[in-house]
Formats: sequence, C-alpha cells, structure tokens
Amino acid sequence: MGLFDNMLGNATNVDPREVVRRLAEDRVLLPDEQVFNAFNLFRDLVVFTDWRIISVDVQGLTGKKKSYQTIPYSSISRFSVETAGNLDRDSELYIYISSSITPILTMEIRDNEALKDIQVLLATCLRKS
Repeated sequence: MGLFDNMLGNATNVDPREVVRRLAEDRVLLPDEQVFNAFNLFRDLVVFTDWRIISVDVQGLTGKKKSYQTIPYSSISRFSVETAGNLDRDSELYIYISSSITPILTMEIRDNEALKDIQVLLATCLRKS
C-alpha cells in the first residue's frame, strides 16, 4: 500500500539508514548529523535530523535534478498537528517559520506513532530555542 499512499499524497516512513546512504551520496548531511526520521512522498523526501529538517524535491523525468531545502529548528516559530479521525485516516503536520503566515512545510502522515515522535522532536527543539 506504500506506493498507493504516495500517489494519494500520504507520506510513508523510510529507513533512516537508507536516507543516510542517499544523502551521503549527495553530501547533504554533515559528518556527525543524525537522522531521526524520514518520509517519502512519491519521489520527494522529508528528513528530520538532530538540528534541521531537510526537504528534498526531486524534479524532472529522470529525477536527477533535486532541490534541497533546509529548515533549522531554530527558525521554526510554531507547528500544528491535525490527528486522524474515523473517516479521515491521515494526520496532517504544518510547520511555520517566524516570517510566514502560511506553513513552509505541510505533510500528511498515516503513521500515528511517527507523528507523535515528530511532535515530541519539534516541541523539544522549539523549547531549546
């Protein structure tokens, strides 16, 4: 059901070791940076590390062109979570930076445990800043 979820716009969990391998090839991660959680959305990728969120937008037919966006936790002003219900099985995560009234990152996540982990991670990082 993973591919079907991706096509519908639902983020699916990715093995952090696979993400480290993929991002190491592109030299995106710092040598001591730790990946806590990662999600695929069709060909795109959202990675939560120990100090930032990395959004990878895969472009073009071949997927060789990629756009990387870094969102340091220190620039996040707030986030909101909408949990899943009986008819709506997806939870939504919205992340805002201080200069924006619209979310800089929006994700639909079906894994409630992963959503809880991300919520704790974001709250912890916002508390420190």
